[in-house]
Amino acid sequence: MPNPLAHFAINSDDVARSKTFYEQVFGWTVTAWGPPGFYQIEGAGVRGALQGRRELIAGERTLGFECTIAVASIDATERAVLANGGKVVLPRSVIAGVGTLMFFQEPGGNVFGAMQYDARAE
Repeated sequence: MPNPLAHFAINSDDVARSKTFYEQVFGWTVTAWGPPGFYQIEGAGVRGALQGRRELIAGERTLGFECTIAVASIDATERAVLANGGKVVLPRSVIAGVGTLMFFQEPGGNVFGAMQYDARAE
């Protein structure tokens, strides 16, 4: 399957409360990973994260689940998004040992991430 859904993130104003909620309701395992206040979710069927709420678009709180799509080339994805009326909302960033991540907004207003996975990323 080309470009599968690869990751989701839950943004929360109270990460500890959300951690307990998702563990109790769905039986997911939520463990600390990476920077402070960031947790990895296991058991959801897709890689997941629980993190403090952020604004991918300045002035707009991120609500709902934030989804990231695995792509073969972050460069090609950026070109395709821009050529088809989308825009960059979070410039590329490298997550060491994971890959290169960007967030985009499609013409209808939905925001999504694209990750070029690379275990050698630094």
